[in-house]
Amino acid sequence: MTELKSNQAEPRGELSLRTLAMPADANPAGDIFGGWVMSQMDIGSALCAVERTRSRVVTAAVDSMSFIEPVHVGDVLCVYAEVDKVGRTSLNVHVEAWVLRDRQGERVQVTQGTFIFVALDDEGKPKKI
Repeated sequence: MTELKSNQAEPRGELSLRTLAMPADANPAGDIFGGWVMSQMDIGSALCAVERTRSRVVTAAVDSMSFIEPVHVGDVLCVYAEVDKVGRTSLNVHVEAWVLRDRQGERVQVTQGTFIFVALDDEGKPKKI
């Protein structure tokens, strides 16, 4: 298995969400479940998409997702997001998750991905951005 490492020194995008990884979110080894991390990334990137579209959005796809480092109980998960591409009714949001180890320590990138959202009107139909 090839291990993906980030060479970035700083997160890309704006801080969209911060939360604390708790014991209930972990497996028996103490690592936080990937699905929990992905859920936080979906929320953070959706907030970015809503800000850009000024409307309701839904997640249409996760185009890519890379897990780089584990998240541990006690880490502060920080989600950064920025719009990469805007189409007629959809947009791609680049999203990264970084942690502050043990709530205050070293900042480490743990995941990155591209989430695709569709803007919706009041009836729940795709709307022009």
